[in-house]
Amino acid sequence: MNDDEFAEKYYAAWNARDIEAIVALYADDIEFSSPYIAALGFSHDGVIHGKAMLRAYFERALERAPQLTFSPEALLVGARGHTLIYRNHRGERAAETHEMDAAGLVVRADATYDTN
Repeated sequence: MNDDEFAEKYYAAWNARDIEAIVALYADDIEFSSPYIAALGFSHDGVIHGKAMLRAYFERALERAPQLTFSPEALLVGARGHTLIYRNHRGERAAETHEMDAAGLVVRADATYDTN
């Protein structure tokens, strides 16, 4: 799967609130970071490891924001993966940088948010 196809699947899964499709994009040994991880009490350093913990975190995010949707703004492609830039349902800009494995799954992800 190329970066454009991944982005399409990512946005479709999130906008459908399909937790199975969302977590299917990530490797079993995923390392995921976000400032919301600490805010929601999952990890004091904002980093979680493994698909089970990622699923729990995403489920909590979907529960807390029933209107959550993502609107794509840009796709930036790098040597090891890509960065998706989008706006959420509140119009806030965010980015998620993905490092991919050979199977096309995300092994490391960093979610970042515009502070303006």
